[in-house]
Amino acid sequence: MKTFRKFIRFILYTLFVVVLTVNFVILLTGRFYIYKTLANTVFKGRLSPGIDEYHIFPNRKVNIGKPIPWPMGVNYNKKSIPDSLLDQMKKYQTIAYVIVKNDSLRYEQYWDGYSDTSHTNSFSMGKSITSILCGIAIAEGKIKSVDEHVSDFLPEYKKGMDSLLTIKDLLEMGSGINFGESYISPFSYPAEAYYSNDIMKYTLKYKVDTIPGKKFKYLSGNTTLLGYCVSKAVGMTLSDYASEKLWQPIGAEQPAYWSIDHEGGLEKAYCCFNSNARDFAKIGELYLNLGSVFRYDSYMDSTGTHQTVSCRGIVPRDWVAASTTPKLCAYYGYQWWIINFEGHIIPYCRGLQGQYIFVIPEQRMVVVRLGAKRGPVVMEQIDGKEYNIPSDALIYLKAAFQMYGK
Repeated sequence: MKTFRKFIRFILYTLFVVVLTVNFVILLTGRFYIYKTLANTVFKGRLSPGIDEYHIFPNRKVNIGKPIPWPMGVNYNKKSIPDSLLDQMKKYQTIAYVIVKNDSLRYEQYWDGYSDTSHTNSFSMGKSITSILCGIAIAEGKIKSVDEHVSDFLPEYKKGMDSLLTIKDLLEMGSGINFGESYISPFSYPAEAYYSNDIMKYTLKYKVDTIPGKKFKYLSGNTTLLGYCVSKAVGMTLSDYASEKLWQPIGAEQPAYWSIDHEGGLEKAYCCFNSNARDFAKIGELYLNLGSVFRYDSYMDSTGTHQTVSCRGIVPRDWVAASTTPKLCAYYGYQWWIINFEGHIIPYCRGLQGQYIFVIPEQRMVVVRLGAKRGPVVMEQIDGKEYNIPSDALIYLKAAFQMYGK
């Protein structure tokens, strides 16, 4: 009994010391956001953010215009996910799985109380959305080109190696800035940007320490800077610009919510665009159609393909091509990932907990998967090139190819 009491006292004393130390560090460094970090991760039994906690932040609404409902394919939901793959999907806590083929909705399934109108965090899929907005801003002449210097929008980057930094360096993840990218440490940049109420305060303290444009290094801070540059260039918030130039034109059916650092503040451009699987699929369809949105009549031809009524260009075709073409490595373009799946080169958006929008041109297919868990990421040599591949991504692609591949 005495031994047990000593053990309990030891545990309590250890916890007291840990809590005291953490508080001392927070007060000493001024990192008060760590309280919010711990309250929403460790104290909830996890080490990373949840998919539907956008309500703990202020958000800016991304408004819709006239919705364009998905045309239903002739065989809508007539096929099933193969059992072996379905078990793996459930293992990774999939909440939504949507397949679009030949411009129509062919399959959708939702789990755990989520639906086609549920809003969840896109996490780093937001980077691809920010890239789209950058491409539109360049097409409108608001940003001169990808070679424009970041210092044109942020005077804090006018000196030393900072002055070398361009929009292209941010897009390609080649900034050379000394951001950290740990998703567990509360002291790393992602936690600072995600939980703090002043995203630029924590972003601008980092500086370029290696020559930009030479080496790929995935850093969320790059997209924070990119989003700021876009917003400054167009004279609008990212959310308002996204609503006017993207969300309304693609015919999104539900408003989206982009988390901001504080009321009236800045969007977390590297993440936190909250929407649903059907509307995320419209992003994929936009890129599948090389930057254009098509409207359809009520019938299909003999191949089950909807016939075009009208076409509207939203993103320049050359921007779509540039975004989805490898740059400093084989698996990344302008804030879009690239995967080699059984010889198919597939551009895709990717988020922290396994959020994906796959664009499969050869199959005229878009696949969206949302969930709360992602598999381990591995580096694989394929056809002499190295690819960064989340292992669970292969599950969703295999299912789509088995169900609706040619």
